[in-house]
Amino acid sequence: MKELSLHLLDVAKNSTAAGARNVSITLEEGADGWLAVTIADDGRGMSPEFLAQAADPFTTTRTTRKVGLGLPLLRLTAEQTGGSLDIQSTQGVGTTLTARFQRRHLDCPPLGDLAGTVALLIQGSPEVELAYRHTTPRGEAALSTAELREILGGIPLSEPEVFAWIQEYLTEQEIETAVEAVPSTGIEGEII
Repeated sequence: MKELSLHLLDVAKNSTAAGARNVSITLEEGADGWLAVTIADDGRGMSPEFLAQAADPFTTTRTTRKVGLGLPLLRLTAEQTGGSLDIQSTQGVGTTLTARFQRRHLDCPPLGDLAGTVALLIQGSPEVELAYRHTTPRGEAALSTAELREILGGIPLSEPEVFAWIQEYLTEQEIETAVEAVPSTGIEGEII
């Protein structure tokens, strides 16, 4: 995938497909160039056997095809930057996925449209409680559907006007907290 936001969309959609009622997406960017992405849910979780093979492209819960590339591609993307992918899951409790990326690495894809991704997740699964937080050295962008529901009263989160507002609100926050363009690194990891 060309953008990290598309990986977030894929994993979060897997969470809702696994019956999650609560999904938390957290991005933490450090001044050192490291980005930690954590997606936690209270879905069905995975058995230890399935978890051991979850990042294998030939392991999938889909019945329409026998290949699942989301987690293998996410792992590959993280590892190409010197990072890692960790998945913790308990059947009947939920799953927590943490991916680490070195943003200064030449192979690290851009973040992409995080605001649009979060807005799309909310509109596509308005019954799910979603908490989003993106922390950078310059500040924080955050949104909680629980807080939105309280403010909006009975107005559904799937309404087009709500979708547009969410996207605009998060876009403004992301712009304010964006870290300057991250310089590329050489093969040895030195900034060039």
